[in-house]
Amino acid sequence: MSTAVGPSAVMAWRDYDPEACELPGMFLGELALPGPPEGESERLWHLGARRVRLPGTVDLSGTPDAARAATAVGALGLVRDLTARAVLVEWDLRLDPAAGERWRVLSHLQPPRRIEGPAGAGEALREWRRGHYLCKCLWRKGPGFVQIRDRRWGELRRFTADEPEYARAIETLAYGAPADEVPQAVLDDFRGEDLVLDVGPLAWWLPYRISRWLQESMTI
Repeated sequence: MSTAVGPSAVMAWRDYDPEACELPGMFLGELALPGPPEGESERLWHLGARRVRLPGTVDLSGTPDAARAATAVGALGLVRDLTARAVLVEWDLRLDPAAGERWRVLSHLQPPRRIEGPAGAGEALREWRRGHYLCKCLWRKGPGFVQIRDRRWGELRRFTADEPEYARAIETLAYGAPADEVPQAVLDDFRGEDLVLDVGPLAWWLPYRISRWLQESMTI
């Protein structure tokens, strides 16, 4: 069962372009998100949302307690899932002042509108925007294996596992879970590849399962 607590509602539009969004009929209004988080991005997509604005700020500063961690992970899960659908997401991010380059673990997500916290946050945001593209860090499930393809660091990194506990761990971590709910060896492997983000007591799965391809899958 997911521990995430995402936003209860978002603002949404039928198009991503600001000028087009000013036209009659483009604004979908404030849409409630009753849950569960696994289905929210698909529901928004089928309602016609192509631009979504999250309320508040995703706060990853300090050491979040369980409640704040669940809120942050819930919002990140929605950003990740909407990114996978090529939906324009407007969201704000707060990082710990000592985070340094750790923003890169999130750089496969739709870039936020602003980053608060670290020195040089403005330059980090500009680099994030310049380097963002769909399919930057994704996972796929094949017959008897899972594979992650990751270009967040520039070069292509592949992580392939055929042991069933890896696929089960991804399902458990997809919307945040206490770290002790997955095998320690599996979690250590994921952490070593920067495939999970630790937010307070929760571990959250970073890659998205792609919903829209920009190129042929063999190219990706």
